[in-house]
Amino acid sequence: MACVFSRLRFVMRIGMYQTSITEKEAGQRFDKYLHRILPNAGSSFLYKMLRKKNITLNDRKADGSEKVAVGDSVKIYFARETLLKFRGLAAAGSLNDVEQDNGMMRERKSSTTDYLAAYRKLSGVQVLYENKHILLADKPAGVLSQKAERTDASLNEWLIGYLLDSGYIKEDELAFFKPSVCNRLDRNTSGIVLCAKSLQGAQLLGELLKNRTLHKYYQTYVKGAVRTERLVEGYLSKDENHNKVSVTLTEKTASEGNALLQKTADAEKAYIRTCYRPLEIMHDKTLLEVELITGKPHQIRAHLASIGHPLLGDYKYGDKAWNDEYRQKYHVKYQLLHAYKVVFPRLSAPFEDISEKTFYAKLPDIFHIIGNPGIML
Repeated sequence: MACVFSRLRFVMRIGMYQTSITEKEAGQRFDKYLHRILPNAGSSFLYKMLRKKNITLNDRKADGSEKVAVGDSVKIYFARETLLKFRGLAAAGSLNDVEQDNGMMRERKSSTTDYLAAYRKLSGVQVLYENKHILLADKPAGVLSQKAERTDASLNEWLIGYLLDSGYIKEDELAFFKPSVCNRLDRNTSGIVLCAKSLQGAQLLGELLKNRTLHKYYQTYVKGAVRTERLVEGYLSKDENHNKVSVTLTEKTASEGNALLQKTADAEKAYIRTCYRPLEIMHDKTLLEVELITGKPHQIRAHLASIGHPLLGDYKYGDKAWNDEYRQKYHVKYQLLHAYKVVFPRLSAPFEDISEKTFYAKLPDIFHIIGNPGIML
C-alpha cells in the first residue's frame, strides 16, 4: 500500500520516502530544503540523518551544504510515524493511515478554496509580465498586498489562486514552496508589485530589493507648484498604535546625490531617501515622478508631506480641505500614488529575459480625469 504526503512517496517495502526537486525549489541549500519539508525536525537531528545516510541526495551521502538542482532525487529512510512527526502532520502514532490522509486532504482543500476564491474576487488585478520565476502584477487601489486579518483576500492569495487556476502549480507543491509577493504597496496605492513564482525568483527579487539595484518609480499628484528636481533624505519613525510615521529630514539637490553619506539612524528611526522630479504643473498641483530609493512604510506620502507637498487624496498626511475639494468634484477617496515603472539591472541566466528591461503599469483613469491642461515643463 502506498500513501502520499505532499510529493513524498512512501515505499512500504523498505520504509523509504522519495521526491525530486522541481524548478520552483531549485537553487537552495539542501539543509534549508529539508527544513521546509521536515519543519519539526531539529538541525542536529537532520545532520545526524545525513551522516548516517538516512537522508540522501541523488543516492549519495550529503552534508546539507549542497545546492539542489532540478531533477535531484531526495530519499528519506524513516518510519512512517517518524515522518508524520517531523512533517508536523500528527503526533507519532496518534492517527491511523485513513484518518491522517483525510485530514491532510481537508486542510489542503480548504486552503486551495481560499486561494481560488481570492483569485476570483480580485478580478481587477492584471498580470503585466511573467516567466518561470517571477510575475509582475498591477494591483488596483483598495487591494491589500498581504493579509491584515485572517479573512482578508490579498494579492498574496490572489497570486497562489492564479497559479493554481492556470495549472502552473499543483496543490501538493504548496507544502514545498509558496509563491508570494516580494514588496508591499499600501492598500490604496496602486501599481506594480513584484511576485516570486519560484524559490530562485524569490531569491533574485530579495537580493535586488536589498541591494537597491532594482529601480522603482511612482507617479503622484502633490499640492503646490514643484519646479525643481530634488533628492530628499531624512529619518522615519513609526507610531505603531496609530499606524502613522513621522519624518525628520534634510534636503539635497538631486545633483548632489552621489555626495550624500549614509547616516546611522537611531534604533527607532530608519534612514530614508526619496528622489522626485516635476512632470507637469497644473494650477494648484504638480504631477511628480518619484523614485523610491529606500523602501519604508508610507515613505513617499510622509516624506513629501514633510516638505510641504502632500499627496492629493491622502487624508492621513495631507491637506484635508484640499482633499475634500477634489473628493467632492472628482470622487478622489484615497491618495493618488501609482507604482508605474520598474527597471531591472543587468542579470545573468536564468534571468536574461528581464535583464536591463523596463516594465510599465498604465496610470489609473482618475489620473487623467483630473489632469487638466496646465504649464508643461
